[in-house]
Amino acid sequence: MDKRLVYVGGVPIGKPDYIPVQSMTNTKTHDVTATVEQIHALAAAGCDIVRVSVPDKESAAAIRSIRDQIPLPLVADIHFDYRLAIEAMENGADKIRFNPGNIGDAQRVRTLVACAKSHQTPIRIGVNGGSLEADIKERFGGATPDALVESAMRHVRLLEDENFHDIVISLKSSSVANTVEAYRLMAKTCAYPLHIGVTETGTVEDGIVKSAIGIGTLLLDGIGDTIRVSLSDNPVREVETGLRILRALHLRRDDVEIISCPTCARTNVELLKIIDQVSNSLPRRKGYLKVAIMGCAVNGPGEAGDADIGIAFGAGNGVLFKRGDKVASGTADEMIAALIREATAMLERAAEK
Repeated sequence: MDKRLVYVGGVPIGKPDYIPVQSMTNTKTHDVTATVEQIHALAAAGCDIVRVSVPDKESAAAIRSIRDQIPLPLVADIHFDYRLAIEAMENGADKIRFNPGNIGDAQRVRTLVACAKSHQTPIRIGVNGGSLEADIKERFGGATPDALVESAMRHVRLLEDENFHDIVISLKSSSVANTVEAYRLMAKTCAYPLHIGVTETGTVEDGIVKSAIGIGTLLLDGIGDTIRVSLSDNPVREVETGLRILRALHLRRDDVEIISCPTCARTNVELLKIIDQVSNSLPRRKGYLKVAIMGCAVNGPGEAGDADIGIAFGAGNGVLFKRGDKVASGTADEMIAALIREATAMLERAAEK
């Protein structure tokens, strides 16, 4: 089925070959200065859409001032009080996210939708496994993938009954397997764009792993139109992780990709330090370049033959290669410097095109 296209500000969700990265501030939204500062940090990290929580009238009132000071589309996250959604839209929010399980009765949702239609504001129906409607949980025996889909579709139908179709859907659970299965079911059920991610992921390390597995699996299935990595950390880390997932899948080709061997007894250089040195020396986000840094001849030009440029080390010396062909040799330090110099020039040329 053809995917619907929804615009959040000027950012499309549902556009082929484009996956916007989202994050959410963890400042108090009514603290405009702190919130704006964090959003600018997120934008600098590569964030495409940002969300703020709106738990009270003071936060809803702050939307207008925040919106006027940031470069990103602004999403208002609403729980419990539909009136805050209305106020946020009236103050310029570019999208509303609400959780069907805790927004209230159908009439409240209809009132919210009428305001969204008036302001041409899209809505994300954000279903969460921890806050499903009681009757759905009883019917399906808990927060199963089918239950998540049924909750979302119940509210999709309510919005469609009001002739509203600027809809994005998310179905998040702390279970990676349930999350993946729910999105697979939803992708077969409707054509609305899907906001994908895993929620309540625990420690930062676990959160990165769970998000990479869940988001990566879905994206490899061709499912997902925008992503948010949920981490209990500085939200900039969410953006960095999300971009790394997209780049690992070659869904973003806008930065350096470094490949390197895991090292073994054949390695005669401090490869980890060299990887850091090269990574920190190259210009970033100027275009795609695959750079190989290999510890020995076994993992050298042969295994890294598809790299745009690379280096392999022997006992005290190094070999520089491009697309598997040797182009220079010398001491390790000389070849590290040559790699940085040549890769930088390649990136600069790519940025000029």
